[in-house]
Amino acid sequence: MSKFTAAVVQLSSGTDINANIAAMESGIRQAAAQGATYIQTPEMTGLVQQNRKEFFETVCNEADDPVAPAASRLAKELGVTVHLGSTPIQVAPQMAANRSYLFGPDGQQRASYDKIHMFDVDLANGESWRESAVYQPGKHGVTVDVEGALLGMAICYDCRFPELHTAYARLGVQILTGPSCFTRQTGRAHWHALLRSRAIENGAYMIAAAQGGDLEDGRETYGHSIIINPWGEVIGEVAGEEPGIALAEIDTLQVAKARERIPNLVNNRAFSMINVGSNAENVA
Repeated sequence: MSKFTAAVVQLSSGTDINANIAAMESGIRQAAAQGATYIQTPEMTGLVQQNRKEFFETVCNEADDPVAPAASRLAKELGVTVHLGSTPIQVAPQMAANRSYLFGPDGQQRASYDKIHMFDVDLANGESWRESAVYQPGKHGVTVDVEGALLGMAICYDCRFPELHTAYARLGVQILTGPSCFTRQTGRAHWHALLRSRAIENGAYMIAAAQGGDLEDGRETYGHSIIINPWGEVIGEVAGEEPGIALAEIDTLQVAKARERIPNLVNNRAFSMINVGSNAENVA
């Protein structure tokens, strides 16, 4: 079993990559100084920019990106694991990946993950959102060992897809992750419920750093970066939307205990569906 201290770093990232790197560095240093050895930052740590033209004038390809190398440098200097929640990486003309990185205490990249699920929706009020118009979706879930624990990588909207997290749990993942840039409106309604549900149904920790407050590009974000234990209890949270950090102990023995008490992962059964439909002749 494994024990270590995890931290979530809440940011209010903007349109200036260098300023965002400085804020990331400050948060990671604070967390490390308080004893965290695994430190997670939010989705879009390196750049939050809604204007598509300005976004593609700013975003870099992986070879030129300065955000991931800064996270790598901090991991090595501080001797900690840094999970860069995500930063946009240009992968084709007018197309980016929403990419998460994990760097070990030696500064070496241990894993990367591209957000799989895209938020594409047409609303009744005429609004239309097409995340897939800017971001190329990932194709693979990613697991990685962190201090003797198995961690599964996900980003923001992925948290609304339980099947991804259950697939991770069935592979033995003990820590689920959800670095996010949740809006204030959906955050108030769904943030805690979604993340606690993913933890409970899989008997796993959930660690989710978030953007918070009114961001420079006009987004209103919920914050409340959070750490949840395998019983669904909140054990660390940044209370509110302001930048800050929260720490909690991760003890994988608690994963084993939760899964022993509620063995739904092994009790799951295959089933087929029968559509009876309606038959007016059989209605009294």
